[in-house]
Amino acid sequence: MLSREDNELLTRTGRGTPMGDLMRRYWIPALFSNQLPEPDGAPVRVKLMGEKLVAFRDTEGRVGLLDERCPHRTASLFFGRNEECGLRCVYHGWKFDVEGNCVDLPSEPWDKDFKRKIKITAYPCLERGGMVWTYMGPPDLKPEFPEIEWTLVPDSHRYVTRHLQDCNWLQALEGGFDVSHLSFLHQGTADGPDGRPIAIPTRYEVVPTDYGMVSITGRDLPDGNSALAANVMLMPFHKLISTSPIGAHVWVPVDDNETMNYSVEYWPDRPLNAEELAESQDYSFIHPELLPGSDRAVLNKDNDYLVDRSLQKSGHSYTGIFGLGVQDCGIQESMGPVADRTIEHLGVSDTSIIQIRRMLLRILKDVADGGTPPGLDAKSYRVRSGRFTLAKGKPLSEGVHDFVRIKEPAFAK
Repeated sequence: MLSREDNELLTRTGRGTPMGDLMRRYWIPALFSNQLPEPDGAPVRVKLMGEKLVAFRDTEGRVGLLDERCPHRTASLFFGRNEECGLRCVYHGWKFDVEGNCVDLPSEPWDKDFKRKIKITAYPCLERGGMVWTYMGPPDLKPEFPEIEWTLVPDSHRYVTRHLQDCNWLQALEGGFDVSHLSFLHQGTADGPDGRPIAIPTRYEVVPTDYGMVSITGRDLPDGNSALAANVMLMPFHKLISTSPIGAHVWVPVDDNETMNYSVEYWPDRPLNAEELAESQDYSFIHPELLPGSDRAVLNKDNDYLVDRSLQKSGHSYTGIFGLGVQDCGIQESMGPVADRTIEHLGVSDTSIIQIRRMLLRILKDVADGGTPPGLDAKSYRVRSGRFTLAKGKPLSEGVHDFVRIKEPAFAK
């Protein structure tokens, strides 16, 4: 369990909080590039870690991400006119470029010094992997964009969706690394021995790295070797999943009670074929069906995820809820907006969760003492999840580091 103070420390992400300031040291997904399909098109509302922002693509195709509030009278720039390399507030015509500079003050007498004094909060943006990413931290500490493999492969190699979760970001992240739940939440009992789920891991280990950690689950084989699955955590909120195609999640705080879950499947060296895309798009895996025009799943907490109690009783589904992604959301949201970790009772199968919390608390302390967050070296993210066999007697740390490291990145070819 966690103390109430540590739970607050890990879950609060607003500006000025330790975790919020740590996250702002990394590049953060803000929206899909196709949400800004054309220059001078309609602005889009964006909310990240409690900050209300507005994104727009200017006349030259550059993406700007500004405070939604005009600094004149705080009117919303979502209603602004996107024109001639700037977003113009419709209240009094004040206009701002992608860097937040005030470039026109039509309601004021000409005074170049006054215009120079007016600036709106603006965050730099990059487009990678079909998404707009932003950096919200100190400008002089901005790192290079991390070499996360799925963001750098061709579009044909990748399938990405997103959906909202009505819970804190840490619940979503911990759910992703709660390895023992795979044998329960996402399976049934009908095919297991004695009415029990199948494939329960017997080995749980964590290997620290310079970019986060690797969570290991697996079993010892009769020949003395070990069959292992390696799931990778990249700071501050990424997961690479040991599936085929390779999976990934990014759990981005919208605010302290809501998370945007980006879900990815990709191949590093070939396009996704028609059969794989069809399976990704049938809503049974990590990509839920969404309500039209929204990021909210059709199966959601307001309709109890349309749980089918007959299916649950049949033994073919532990939950009676359709879709792995919805199953994850449902159980994580059931804990409340922010889980009370002071009343938990953790076991051996929770090794990864325990280590994630310890790692994050240690990083927060190190940064408070003047240290540098891990994972700011772009090349340190050249890793890949997967399954492998570790030879008898070989140290786990050595085997895992060798396996997850990308020897020849597909994007470098």
